[in-house]
Amino acid sequence: MHKKDLEDFIKRDRNHPSVFIWSVGNEIGEQWGDEKKGDTSGRDISKELVSIVKSLDTTRPVTTANNEVNKWNNLIQSGAFDLIGYNYNHDKWYRFRDDWPGKKLIVTESTSALETRGHYDPVPFDTIRRWPKRWDLAFENPNGGFTVSAYDHVSAPWGSTHEESIKALLKSDHVSGMYIWTGFDYLGEPTPYSWPARSSYFGIIDLAGFPKDVYYLYQSIFTAKPVLHIYPHWNWKRGDTVDIVGYYNNADEVELYLNAVSIGVQKKKDDDLHVKWRVPFIPGTLKAVSRKNGKPVLTKQITTASAPSKIILTPDRNLINADGKDLSFVKLTIVDKNGVMVPDANNLVQFTVTGAGFIAGVDSGSPISHESLKGTSHTALNGLALCILQSNGKAGNIKLTAEAVGLSSSTITINTITNEKKKGLEK
Repeated sequence: MHKKDLEDFIKRDRNHPSVFIWSVGNEIGEQWGDEKKGDTSGRDISKELVSIVKSLDTTRPVTTANNEVNKWNNLIQSGAFDLIGYNYNHDKWYRFRDDWPGKKLIVTESTSALETRGHYDPVPFDTIRRWPKRWDLAFENPNGGFTVSAYDHVSAPWGSTHEESIKALLKSDHVSGMYIWTGFDYLGEPTPYSWPARSSYFGIIDLAGFPKDVYYLYQSIFTAKPVLHIYPHWNWKRGDTVDIVGYYNNADEVELYLNAVSIGVQKKKDDDLHVKWRVPFIPGTLKAVSRKNGKPVLTKQITTASAPSKIILTPDRNLINADGKDLSFVKLTIVDKNGVMVPDANNLVQFTVTGAGFIAGVDSGSPISHESLKGTSHTALNGLALCILQSNGKAGNIKLTAEAVGLSSSTITINTITNEKKKGLEK
């Protein structure tokens, strides 16, 4: 059956331009075997599987993802693979050419860093933690709320923080690419917590599609788009000392101001990927200005929020197709009386929809929420929630209202339109 399954897999996908590498295994037991007992089956199986792939497609390289990267790995020793895949082991990437002369490396899985979007432990940014201590050990609940600090300083024990992974990549020009575990949080495999957690904490983006802070780290390193992002929020207790972290590119330096008073200029040094200030908390506004050749590039600011006051709804599109399938993703933000997002607002929000559509889904990105993703209400996570609207197949308007106890409600209208009419408008 394995031959038929693999052939069907290749035939199904070989005409897709998005496929550029085939993989025939991930962290499988035959990496090890026992040579003393004559068990080198992984070598023979590797050769057979690669042969099947090559019989149907000679245009793409073939790899397998290995969490064992030492010399006794039977899959690598088979010599069958065009690319050697490493899972994790970021501290060994630099020596790959010495360990496997003449071979080519791709990082098939990396990082496994952990964050809850919008939550920050009051500990220094530089405090690196591996949760749990070992993959086979149960993990307690040190934060009390099944949270993980969104500073980039927590990873699973087999992995690394985002910065640790990126630094290893940038120092090893022989690494052909790196896949991150993971781009998005996902349901299942709750790590580092077990129940009531019901999703992973790995994502650069949370379950609702909201970016965590490290999203901007990747933008600052791997895009030409000007980036300046500072975090965390500025709602703390008097007497707290807070690490303010900044990601930036296309600039030489960043200056941070607290209530219009400069608290210093910071520049990246050596292999730094961020800048940082340690700031005693005083309510008000933090403003960061990035500069290049002495001239401002970008300005970003964070303001202390007061009590939750109202809801703001922001759709990604106000016009969708009336085809019964098209969607508008509506971001819900809980703000104070001045329009500042309240970073710890976790209000229960009720959604009401009338007109030519319905609610396709709701979420907040919380890894411990057991609320229905298909309901008409949801609890916000750290100031944000999501409501996805879907056309019912008829042209017209979709009216969405969001309400919460003690907050001013918000209503928006999404227009649904037939393709023919839309084309006419576009002309």
